[in-house]
Amino acid sequence: MARRDLTVRTERWPIAGGFRIARGAKTEAEVVVVAISEDGALGRGESTPYARYGETTAGVLVEIDGARAALEAGASREALQGLLPAGAARNALDCALWDLEAKRSGTPAWRAAGLSGLEPVMTLYTLSLDTPEAMGRAAANSRRSLLKLKIDGTRDVERVAAVRAAVPGARLVVDANEALSLSGLKALAPALKDLGVELIEQPLPAAEDAVLEGYDCPVTLCADESLHSMAELDACARRYGCINVKLDKAGGLTEALALAAAARSRGLAVMAGCMVATSLSIAPAMLLAQGAEFVDLDGALLLVRDRKPGLAVHGSRLQPPGPDLWG
Repeated sequence: MARRDLTVRTERWPIAGGFRIARGAKTEAEVVVVAISEDGALGRGESTPYARYGETTAGVLVEIDGARAALEAGASREALQGLLPAGAARNALDCALWDLEAKRSGTPAWRAAGLSGLEPVMTLYTLSLDTPEAMGRAAANSRRSLLKLKIDGTRDVERVAAVRAAVPGARLVVDANEALSLSGLKALAPALKDLGVELIEQPLPAAEDAVLEGYDCPVTLCADESLHSMAELDACARRYGCINVKLDKAGGLTEALALAAAARSRGLAVMAGCMVATSLSIAPAMLLAQGAEFVDLDGALLLVRDRKPGLAVHGSRLQPPGPDLWG
């Protein structure tokens, strides 16, 4: 086997209009791009370090460099799971190895994952936190029928009502990003149900969500910040009806696929999620999205521009990646 070569770089991609959630706002996505070459084939992966999980770009680069020797010596995806913890560093490397395997073997990543093919998926489109009036306008201007609304525990019924009035037929999900209390959730949930909201994502701080056990919420609850990898799954199964699986949290497609399968075996619904990132990050998540009850892979749609080649998009319908992008 020829020796591998690992290269890493960081990139910054501006976000269209900015991105605001309950924890704060940002105007660009800073991503880490990994490339692994072997026998003339090149595999790529992308990840987004996330401060909420204690990650920095510099720290992710250090983690990747720590695994360099093993990877360049030929470490497999399976071996990678023991080299690094779940998180952005392992995700970039894991996805690059999936891509490298596909390029070297000529076997598409979806087939290696045991899928029968890749179908286009309809993604939610995120509306950043804003005033009810601004979010209503954004919903109308989006011309999209699947929307996720960021909320923060203030004026949330007004926000959702404004969006509902602007797009009466749209399917709606709300995401609190840990901004609510249990009492706030109990007060808010009935009104959200009346407005047709299908899912409430991460209502409480992850460290405080044990109080959800035994609470029969009128709207299905979805774990995001509370759920990273298999380690948190059993606890989340007692508190939520759905989990948001993201490659950056799980540490790659390998863990994410296993996590989604384990969640379904426990009767949980699955959301295939993402960070704000380019199509190179979204492409492997398309495998995760096959059969998911909710798909939230709008990360590249929120950017001023995407990398080329990127995923083909028709409205909110994402097409499977071509091999020149990934897999």
